[in-house]
Formats: sequence, structure tokens, C-alpha cells
Amino acid sequence: MLNRDRAHEIFQRIRKLSSADEVELIVSGGCSALTRFANNAITQNVAEENYAASLRVVFDGRTARASTNRYDDESLRRVVEQAESLAGVQQPDPDLLPLPTPEETGGGLAPNRHVARTAAVDAGQRAEAVAGMVAIAKREHLTAAGTFAVSEQMEVLLNSRGVDLYHAQTLAEASVTMLAGNSSGWQKSNSSDIDQIDALRLAEKAAEKAKRSANPKELAPGKHTVILEPAAVLDLVGFMFWDFGGMALLDQRSFLNNRIGKKIFGENITIDDDVYHPLQSGAAFDGEGVRRRRVELVKNGVIKNLVYARGSARQLTASPFASQLGTVRPTGHGFPLPNEMGEAPMNIVFAVPGAAKTLDQMVSETERGVYITRLWYIREVDPYEKILTGMTRDGTFLVENGAIGGGILNFRFNESLLHMLCNVVAMSAPVRASGEESFDMVVPAMKVNDFNFTEVTKF
Repeated sequence: MLNRDRAHEIFQRIRKLSSADEVELIVSGGCSALTRFANNAITQNVAEENYAASLRVVFDGRTARASTNRYDDESLRRVVEQAESLAGVQQPDPDLLPLPTPEETGGGLAPNRHVARTAAVDAGQRAEAVAGMVAIAKREHLTAAGTFAVSEQMEVLLNSRGVDLYHAQTLAEASVTMLAGNSSGWQKSNSSDIDQIDALRLAEKAAEKAKRSANPKELAPGKHTVILEPAAVLDLVGFMFWDFGGMALLDQRSFLNNRIGKKIFGENITIDDDVYHPLQSGAAFDGEGVRRRRVELVKNGVIKNLVYARGSARQLTASPFASQLGTVRPTGHGFPLPNEMGEAPMNIVFAVPGAAKTLDQMVSETERGVYITRLWYIREVDPYEKILTGMTRDGTFLVENGAIGGGILNFRFNESLLHMLCNVVAMSAPVRASGEESFDMVVPAMKVNDFNFTEVTKF
């Protein structure tokens, strides 16, 4: 891997080449390897090692960024010229702040998310894991498809005012879909520690769902009680967290405009952004190097706080919104500048007040409802009321008299997140969940009343 010392050496070479007032360099990348399988056989085995150097320069209120993944003298000279030429044609930005100092970025211990045994996984071990999943498919007369992947990543952020930050992490991930003639089942999991990935258990659960949901029956659309697995929960709620940034509020594109401090979810909904949570991942600093703070976003259904980059915190302090927001300060949630998004919380952790319930308990306490494994093709219909549409897939079941019955045809839904999160009647203990439509989070399974299905699909 390209290491921290090499990143420093690249930075020093760039500083000698640049005439900018200020310089920032982010070097990120690493090694990744993936084994893909379909039709009960490995179809692809790939490995890549790549590191990108992203350079930002500042001249008299103008800033621009350029990137390269080549580190010879000519390539570094070219990326400096590109960044400086782009900055030269910008209009001065009166809101642009100087690069932060080490005092501004903050200190503190960063979580250790690099596990050596994960980084050491080779192609043979990946193939062995896939072989185990395929063996389960063959035993059950099913067809398996999916991936087994590992990666080792690093990030170094340096600037000309003395900021020097480093993060390294590993990740292992398994995803499997089991296919039958007219049904399917799916499971997915990831962790920084390969020992936390039980590929065979995932395959067994996916196979059980594919077999149980065979020959699905039709259930009339309408408002139903639903039991959502964590992957389905995160793929829904992920659509609202881009609105929890200060810049979104300033731009009047957040569903939280005129809702800060108000109760818009149920009493049992409490959400934090917490990069230090043991089930979370990622660096403890943001795109400018500011240390991430733990932020209470929602408390008992009330919108409590937003997250801020340095620039949006300063702009909001002088805005008409300041009186609504309480203390406004950089929280370490900004993206690398320049960008149009501002900031967002990316380390979501749901809390479950009171006694958590298992999925089995939720099912046993449900007279009639729908059990949902995951969702897909989710799109936003109304950004202010957060009405989403999408479809269920890979394991949708009828729940009757406290037991999961057979499979039912998949539904299209139209549901408001505000409505949904006011109708949560039970939650499991939060887990690290991974879906397909949103970033990973620590979320519970949920039992929700009056979830709105609009039509039945053909499969």
C-alpha cells in the first residue's frame, strides 16, 4: 500500500511546484479484491490497487481541485497546473474560508478500523467462501449469485497550515441471492473484521427465503402492517439524511425547513450521527480535516440538530435561520471543497428506547401483516414530505396469526417517511446493516402500521 510517509513526500513535491496561497492534498485509495459468482459458479475474480491524489489550491478567495493517480514529476506538475488554472478562472467567493489549522480541526483518538486478518484474505479464501454458499444452493436445488469482497483502504489529508490526518480501514462483504423458479431470497453483510462475516449463515437464510416464498400468492394492495428487516429500513430512511446538513437548510432544499425543534416522528425515534460507534466505519475527520463530533439529530421524534461544515456554520450564524438552530459550530461533516452538497451525516445510529424485540417476537405479535426482506428501485416522489416509491423483492411474505406463511407477490409502495416514522410500534436491537439503495447504517428492524402499498407486481 501507498503509506503515510509516501503521501507526505508527494505533498512536499507538490508544494514546491505550486504558487498557490494555500494547498490541501487528500491521498486516498488502497487494495480491493472481489469474487463474483452466478449460476452456481465463479464468473469473475478481480483485484485492484489504486491511489488518487486530490489537490486543492486557494488564490485570493478562489479555489479549485484537480486529481491524479500518477506520481512522477511530470504528472504532479500537470495536476498543479490544472488546479491553478481552474482556480484562476473562478469568481472570488466571499464565503470561502482559509484552510483550517490543526487547532481548528481538533484532536482526539480515532477508532481503529484496520484488521490485519481481513487485509490478508486471498483469492483462495474468497473462493472457499463462495464454494460454501454454492454448495448450499445445490443442496437446496437453487441457483446462487452474489459477491464476496475484501478491501484495505487508507486516507491522508494534509494542508499547508499544518493539518496532518490519517485513517486506515479494512472491509469484508458478502452478498448472496438464491433463485428458484418463481421466488428468491437475499442476504448481505459487511464488517471491518472478516471473522464477523458468516457467509454460510447468509446463504442458509437466503435459501430458506427462496424456498419459503415459492409460488407466491397475491395479496390486495392497501395499508398493511409491515415488518421490515434492517436492510429495508436503511434503504428507506437513507433518503432523509442528506437534508440534515446546514447547506441544505440555507438552500431551502431540506424537508427540515420550518421543522427544526418540532416533533415530526414518533416518540420512540431517536437518531444520532456517531462515527465512534463500534459498528460504524469511516474516518473520524471530514473532507477539510475537521474532527467529526457525535451529533444528536433526533430525540424522541423531535428534530434537535443539524450537521455543519466550516463554511455553512459561518453562513448560518449570520442568517435568519440562526434563531431556530441553537448552537451552530462545525461538526466535522463536510465533504471536500469545492462541492455543491455542503455536508451530511454519514454515520447514522438509531437508538431503541425501552425493550428491543427480536424479529421472531414481532412476527409472533402480528395477527396479519407483510414481512419484507429488502426494497429496491426507490425514488423520491415528494422531497418535502419525503414520500418515496419503490418495490419489495427477494423475500416478501404474508404474516398470519403470529407466524410467517408463504410468499406473496411483490408490491409497489408509496410511503412518506414522516408517516412511517410516526407509526413504528416495535424495533429490534440496532445492527450494522447493508442494503443496495443507501449507505450502511446501524439500524433496527421495524414493525410499522399502515404502510401504504399501491399495487401488486407480476413476480
